[in-house]
Amino acid sequence: MAAGLVALALVPAAAWAKDLPAGGLTLEEVASWLQAAGYKAEIQTSDDGTRNIYSATDGVNFHVYTYDCKEARCGSLQFSVGFSTKGSSNAAAMNDWNRQNRWTRAYADTVNDPWIEYDVDLSPGGSYEILDDQFTIWRQALGRFTKYINWTP
Repeated sequence: MAAGLVALALVPAAAWAKDLPAGGLTLEEVASWLQAAGYKAEIQTSDDGTRNIYSATDGVNFHVYTYDCKEARCGSLQFSVGFSTKGSSNAAAMNDWNRQNRWTRAYADTVNDPWIEYDVDLSPGGSYEILDDQFTIWRQALGRFTKYINWTP
């Protein structure tokens, strides 16, 4: 009996992780995942017909875009938000952010407003636990970024 308990203790925790579906997630599944974690997740349709999710964390609104879609399943997604700062940002400041922050990327748009984005692969392979971890990275980076650009909700 003790040998059986030792064998169970040696099985990595990831063995019990809930796998993502093959091919990634649908937009509706991403919205359900966010809602199950207590976040708003409104599916929106852009003027060009593309769909995305409008969500928020810690007082900051952001969008979730899906990519690498085959039929309804998408192999990756992107968290993205831009801030209207009346042009107070610039490429040099965003380059400094990018040098100091590994996971996200930031840029200044054509009117020098700052944007931050974070890409997540959903396929091949992955689990909801990994997706939860990726979302935590996004939330933490977003909090640091709003301080970096002196933005308050």
